[in-house]
Amino acid sequence: MRQDSPSRRGFLKLASAAAVGWLAPPPTLDLSRVREVVSALRAAPATDPWRAMGAIVARIRPPAFANRDVLVTDFGGLGDGEKDCTAAFGDAIAACQAAGGGRVVVPAGRFLTGPIHLKSGINLHLVEGAVLAFSRDPGRYLPIVFTRWEGVELMNYSPFIYAFGQRNIAVTGRGTLDGQANDECWWPWKGGAGRGGPDQSAGRERLMEMGAKGIPVADRVFGKGYNLRPNFVQPYRCANVLVEGVTIINSPMWEIHPALCTNVTIRDVTIASHGPNNDGCDPESCRDVLIEGCRFDTGDDCIALKSGRNDDGRRLHVPIENVVIRNCVMADGHGGVSVGSEISGGARNVFIERCRMDSPQLDRALRIKTNSVRGGLIEHVYMRDVTVGQVAEAIVTIDYFYEEGDAGRYPPVVRDIELRRVTSRRSKYAVRLRGYARDPIEDVRLLDCTFDGVSDADVVEHVRGLKLSNVRVNGRLRDAAPVRRDTAVTTRSTHWSDHM
Repeated sequence: MRQDSPSRRGFLKLASAAAVGWLAPPPTLDLSRVREVVSALRAAPATDPWRAMGAIVARIRPPAFANRDVLVTDFGGLGDGEKDCTAAFGDAIAACQAAGGGRVVVPAGRFLTGPIHLKSGINLHLVEGAVLAFSRDPGRYLPIVFTRWEGVELMNYSPFIYAFGQRNIAVTGRGTLDGQANDECWWPWKGGAGRGGPDQSAGRERLMEMGAKGIPVADRVFGKGYNLRPNFVQPYRCANVLVEGVTIINSPMWEIHPALCTNVTIRDVTIASHGPNNDGCDPESCRDVLIEGCRFDTGDDCIALKSGRNDDGRRLHVPIENVVIRNCVMADGHGGVSVGSEISGGARNVFIERCRMDSPQLDRALRIKTNSVRGGLIEHVYMRDVTVGQVAEAIVTIDYFYEEGDAGRYPPVVRDIELRRVTSRRSKYAVRLRGYARDPIEDVRLLDCTFDGVSDADVVEHVRGLKLSNVRVNGRLRDAAPVRRDTAVTTRSTHWSDHM
C-alpha cells in the first residue's frame, strides 16, 4: 500500500489500529507506522467512506453492570419534592460501588438534589415516574471541580451529574432529569438586554484570557461570583459511558457533555430545553461515540461536536473523532448536527444517517462553524438518507466567518464533506459555503439530493472541488447554479460551475 494513496481496505485497517492505540499507546513509537496512519486518516477516501462506520459501531459497546440494585430510598432519599436528597444519592452510590457496583435505583417521585457524582461501575437508573429536580441554589454545586466550559478547562461549579476519570458509568431509565432552569434561575447568567441580574460576561472574558495565557488549570478558579453556568451531564476523562432512555429538561446550558471520553453511547434520550446555550448533546474531544434514536428540541444546536477552544484546545490537541449519529429527530435548534465552533483540536470521521429534521425554528441541518482564531482540521464528515422538512437558513453551511471571523493566525481546514440522498421541503438556501480566499473549503460533494422550496440562490465563496451529481433544486437538475451575492460578505461570490 502506498503511503500517499492508501487503499480503502488499508484505510479501514489503519483507522481501526489507531483507535485501539488511543488510550494505551505502545511504549515504543514506530514513526513510519504513525505517518502511515496519519496519511490514511487525512486522505479523502476515494469511494464508499461509509464502510468505516461499521468498524466504529462494532467497537462501541455499552458498559455492563453487576446484577445488583440499591434503592436511594434505603439511604434516606424521599421523593416528596422538598427534602434535599443529595447525601442519600452520595451514600447509595458509595455503598453500591463498595459492594461491587450495579444500579442505584430512583423510584417514582420527585427527588430534590444537588450534584450527583458517579463512580466506576454505577448505573444511575430512574424508573418511569422518577424525577430528579436539581437545586436552584448555586452554592449547592460547590466545592468547585475540574471541568470544561465552552471549550476551556477550569475549576468551576460541579455539573449536575458529573464523573471524573471513571469507567463503566451510566444514566438510564424512563425518568426525567429536571434542571429547573428558567428566566429567573440560571438562564439570566447568560446576560444580554433585558435579562438583568448576574452576568457571565466578566467571568467568561477572564477565563478566555487565562486559556490564552496558558495559566495552569488548577489556578483557573471560578465558581461563586463568576456566573459561569454548570453543564447538566458531564463525564470527564471517562471510558465506557451510557446515557439511555431518560428525558432532560430545563438545563442551565449544555445538556449532555462528555469530554475527553472513549466508548460513549447516547441512546433513546429526549431533550427539551430552550434556554440560552442549551445544546442538546456536545461530545468534546471524545473517540468512538454513538448517538442514536434521540429526540432534540433545544435553544441552541441539537448536536454539536467539539474539541476545545483556541489555545486551550490546541494545548490538549485531542480531536472529536469516530462519531456515528443515526435515527435521531431534530426540532428547534441552531443546527441539527453542528461541528464547532470550539473545534481547535479538530474533528474527523463523522457519520450522520437516517435522521429527520423539521422546524421553522431549526436554522440548519448540517452546520460547520469555525474561523482563523479557532483553527482546526475538520474532515471526513458524511451525511446520508436524511429527511429535512423545513429549516430557516440552509441545508448545509460551512462558515469560516463565525464570531471573530478572519482575525487569527490559525486558518481552519475543512475538507471531504459529503451529503448523499438528503432531501428537504423548504429552506432559504440549499447550501451556504464561505471560505477564505487564501484558505478555501475543499472537496464538498452533494450526491442524489433533492432540495425543494428554496427561496434564494446559494452562497458559495472560495470552495475548491465542489461536486454535484444528480442534485435537484426546486425541481431543476443542477450541476451549476447561480449564486446570490451576500451583502454581508466582502469576498467574491461565484458560481458553482467555477469550482467544479
